[in-house]
Amino acid sequence: MKGFKPAHQDLIDYIVKITHEIWEERAIGTLYEYYGTNMVIHTTSGEIFGRDKVIAGSIQAMAAYPDRRLYAEEVIWTGNDDVGYLSSHRLRHEGTNWGHTEFGGPTGNRVSYRAVADCLVVEGVIVEEWLTRDNLTQITQLGFNPHTLAQAAAVAGADSRKVFSVPSEADRLQGQRPPQAPAPWDSKDFNIEAFVRTSLHEIWNWRLLNKVRDYYDDAYVCESASGRYFFGQNQYINYILQFMAAFPDLCLQVDHFCALRQDEDTYRVAVRWIIQGTHTGVGIYGKPTGNKIYLMGMTHQLVRHGKFVQEWTVFDEFELLKQIYSPTNS
Repeated sequence: MKGFKPAHQDLIDYIVKITHEIWEERAIGTLYEYYGTNMVIHTTSGEIFGRDKVIAGSIQAMAAYPDRRLYAEEVIWTGNDDVGYLSSHRLRHEGTNWGHTEFGGPTGNRVSYRAVADCLVVEGVIVEEWLTRDNLTQITQLGFNPHTLAQAAAVAGADSRKVFSVPSEADRLQGQRPPQAPAPWDSKDFNIEAFVRTSLHEIWNWRLLNKVRDYYDDAYVCESASGRYFFGQNQYINYILQFMAAFPDLCLQVDHFCALRQDEDTYRVAVRWIIQGTHTGVGIYGKPTGNKIYLMGMTHQLVRHGKFVQEWTVFDEFELLKQIYSPTNS
C-alpha cells in the first residue's frame, strides 16, 4: 500500500497495530507520523481540529485510565491507493479510573465500553476521522449520574455550538409529501448496499416496521449503546417505537456505507448514520422539551442469507441528553 510502512501488511493490520502502539505502548509521539497536521475528528458534540488537540486529548485519556486496554473487535474497510482507504474500527475500551476525566475526579472504578472510529487514511496518514463512544455507559460505570451531568453541562453551555444553528424541520418529509421512495432493488440479484440502505430508509423514515420481519432474522441479536441488548424482531421493533415516540419527526440518513464479503452468502457491514428530530413526544427521555437533536452513530452488521443476523451499534447517548436538556436548543 502506497505510503504505508512495510510492517503494515494491510489496512486492518495498520489500524490494529497503530492503535496498540499509541495507546498501549504509550508511543504518543507516533501520532506525528500517523495523523495529519490539519486533520479533523467529527463527533456528535462537534469537531476537533488539528493533530495537536488529538495528542493533548490522548494524554488526558491515558492519565485518566493508566491501565487502559483497547481490544479490537472488528475492522471493516473500503478504498484503494488512488482515493485513500476508509476503515471502520469497532473496539472496546477497558481500564481503571485512577485519574481525572471530563466527568469528574478519580473513582477507582473499572470501566468497559465500546467505541467506533471511522478513519480516512491517505498514504499511511489519517486525514479525517469520525468518532463515537458509548459515554453514557462509561459515566454510569464511573458511578456518576448521566442525567445530572448532562443537565449541568447543558446549562453551562457545553453544547453552545447548537445555539448558532438555524432551526428547521427534520429532513424526512418535503412539506406534506411522503418520504422519498427507496430505490428499487431485486432480492434475487442481491446487492448488499441496496439491501442495507433500503431497509434503513423503509423502517426509520417510512415507519414500515412490518419490514423488520423481511430484513431481520428470527434469531437476530443486537448489542447497542448504553447496555441495550435486543433478541429477536419484536424487541427491536419495540425499541424503534420507543425512540420514535420521543422524536415523532425523526429521520435517519446514511452518511457512509461499506461492506466486506466474507463468503458467498455472508457480508460484514459498516454504516455511519445521522439521526435528526425534535423532542416533542413522551417516551424514554421523559417530558418533551421541544429541543432539536442531532446524533451521529455507527453500526456494524452481519448479513447472512439476505437477513441481518447480528448487529453492534454505538452512539453517544450522553451528548443526546445534553441536547435534550439544553435551555437554548430549540
